[in-house]
Amino acid sequence: MNAHRPRKRFGQHFLSDPGVIDAIVRAIDPRPGDTIVEIGPGHGAITEPLAKKAGKLHCVELDRDLAAALRHRFSGSANVTVHEADALKFDFCALGDSLRIVGNLPYNISTPLLFHLIGSRDCIADMYFMLQKEVVDRMTAAPGNKTYGRLGIMLGCHLGVEALFDVGPQCFDPPPAVTSAVVRLAPLGCDRPAIDDEKLLGRLVATAFSQRRKTVRNALKSLLDETELRSLGVDPGKRPESLTIPDYVSLANYVSRRDGDSG
Repeated sequence: MNAHRPRKRFGQHFLSDPGVIDAIVRAIDPRPGDTIVEIGPGHGAITEPLAKKAGKLHCVELDRDLAAALRHRFSGSANVTVHEADALKFDFCALGDSLRIVGNLPYNISTPLLFHLIGSRDCIADMYFMLQKEVVDRMTAAPGNKTYGRLGIMLGCHLGVEALFDVGPQCFDPPPAVTSAVVRLAPLGCDRPAIDDEKLLGRLVATAFSQRRKTVRNALKSLLDETELRSLGVDPGKRPESLTIPDYVSLANYVSRRDGDSG
């Protein structure tokens, strides 16, 4: 299987360090009752130990050669199913409830895939991903941090995010040009903020951070005036990166209700 040459268009960097593989599996802590879905299993570095401990293991692999090799390798494992499919279009909830999603995600699709998975959050228990460290930093950044922005806010509305550990380029074949990190995400459930209009919230946050050096007053002037900002407890003189997730949800819900009433 390892004769497969990594395909650049798929962003393939195969995890090869035994210590990191063991650390990831221990973090996931698979149990016999678990249904685990591995995105982009590649050469099966963590597939093997997951298959030995999980009740069911679904592998979602886009590369047809790798998918065929995985089917052959795990043909004797009744609990392993290989899906040759694009994870960006895959219906994860069709596999059941309380899914545990894991994977070494291709860097070129990591952000859109995370947003796709948000749509499946009701059937997901938790997720463990290897991502570019810069992306994990953005996901976990707090208000006021220079890396705080749209990604962290939109994910934070639905998921708890915890950075676990960094992984150097030398742990992959071929080595990527960046440092990676493993992150755990879990749906917030009843703690999730009530959002009236998800698309409107996304548009408001994107508008704010498209001009992040401006004040909120100027960045959001197309959506809210200064009086409205103050009435919602937001200082118009602050910058977008200083507002919290509840602030953005409150602003978006206000705009949704205001425009809905006026319509």
